[in-house]
Amino acid sequence: MHPRRIDGVQSLEASRGTTLVAIGNFDGVHAGHRAVLGTARARARSDGLSLVVLSFDPHPAEVLGRGRQAVLTPLDRKIELLCRLDSELRIVVEPFTLELSSMSARGFVEDLLLGALGARIVVVGKNFRFGKGREGDLAQLESLGRELGFEACALELERDAGGPISSSRIRSAIVSGDLAEAERLLGRPHAVSGVVGKGAGRGRTIGVPTANVSGMVEAMPPDGVYACLVDRIQSDGSATRLGTGVANIGNRPTVGEGFALEVHVFDFDGDLYGARLRMHLVSRIRDVRKFDSLESLREQIRKDMETARAATAPRLPDPAAEGAWY
Repeated sequence: MHPRRIDGVQSLEASRGTTLVAIGNFDGVHAGHRAVLGTARARARSDGLSLVVLSFDPHPAEVLGRGRQAVLTPLDRKIELLCRLDSELRIVVEPFTLELSSMSARGFVEDLLLGALGARIVVVGKNFRFGKGREGDLAQLESLGRELGFEACALELERDAGGPISSSRIRSAIVSGDLAEAERLLGRPHAVSGVVGKGAGRGRTIGVPTANVSGMVEAMPPDGVYACLVDRIQSDGSATRLGTGVANIGNRPTVGEGFALEVHVFDFDGDLYGARLRMHLVSRIRDVRKFDSLESLREQIRKDMETARAATAPRLPDPAAEGAWY
């Protein structure tokens, strides 16, 4: 667990009047989020406050029965990316429960924001809702701020020609296969992660060993073959570059098998069984299709590997990633 992650406000010492609290899900920690948090960081520093991000897990929609959607960044990854934005930022992950959802808007402010977090400034999105039945909105938060002695403010998300930069917009780009647009809005390639399990070993028999990855919770692009950058996630949550590679996402019609994410890491010959990998998807090479024979498949894979090597060759790791790709 990241050292600056705090699980629940009960684990945080009360520090009334000393924090700026930014509330949000921050899925993806995309360009819009970074701009908002940059402004919040500057304000916190100018007012002598410590910056705290308040997020909830699981997502309120899931607890309230409105369904679960794929994420851009799992919780641990989101926290890692948030912590890169400020060396002193703390992230409070409050468990979202039915009990919390039944708390009144005033109770949410008095008990959580003021009593536990010691908020002097509260930063939210303009569509922020809180309290039982989502009774509280920005206007009520501002009213409670005037009454109780804190400042409530809403910061607009960054916009471009396509509108506000949002997690849902990025998710739509990924699902439709527009990885370039997703990368532009995220500021890095979209990544999916999972654990390597036992496969059929068929790839090794044709000279292209693959790791069979499962357990992905991130938004998935359309089935296809992708050029990717591969990180190995260590047990402490840190990650290191494993290499570049090519990934097949989807069904495997040539061998008559179902869905899988199979990744071949170039110039790597180790055992990855049980390892947790993160694949940063750089570009889509082609559709998944059925081949007449394993020899035809082998020849196409060779072409895919050449294309993937060319697509990933210009990529340089992000220095902020401390040994990982991004």
